[in-house]
Amino acid sequence: MTAAPRSARTPGAPSRAELIADTAIALLAERGMRGLTHRAVDEAAGLPPGSTSNHARTRAALLELAVRRHAVREARVLTPTEMPALAGGTDALADALALALHRSLTGHRELVLARYELALEATRRPELRKIYDEEGQAFREPLVALMTAAGSDDPQRHALSLLAWCEGLMFSCVAGSFHAEVPERAQLRAGFAELLRGMLGR
Repeated sequence: MTAAPRSARTPGAPSRAELIADTAIALLAERGMRGLTHRAVDEAAGLPPGSTSNHARTRAALLELAVRRHAVREARVLTPTEMPALAGGTDALADALALALHRSLTGHRELVLARYELALEATRRPELRKIYDEEGQAFREPLVALMTAAGSDDPQRHALSLLAWCEGLMFSCVAGSFHAEVPERAQLRAGFAELLRGMLGR
């Protein structure tokens, strides 16, 4: 995994900090937490030695950079521009959630794997746990709002159940026993529909 050095930023290209964070995410997915070092990021990104240290002097700073960048990229995956309108009720919501989850499983498995590495590391680093939870709140709140709009009588609990179902399915299909059997979008839609109808009593 290599990237050409970027001496000048072209329009639309990531900044140096973004390049470093993206490379850190890729290394986490490819090599795990032990494979993430400042030197490894420099080499994989094609940057001069010491570049990563200039942007993130400590390992904690590098991990924070990766967590914050990961949240930005994951938000883009989970809110695609072709997201169906949600005015159609439960079926429309199931379709929207299926689209977002299918994108994660088919085109962004690297992000999913890196998130597992970061989540586990956050259990051992209180300073990282705080940052990880702050970024995660940006995903939980919209889900609670969606469940509220859908007519849930307990949106917090239903959002937790929905999120847990998604997390479990992603783990199974990326790192678990179903890693070679990614569900089709229609299968995901059917699963979401069943779950939502059970929650909403429809």
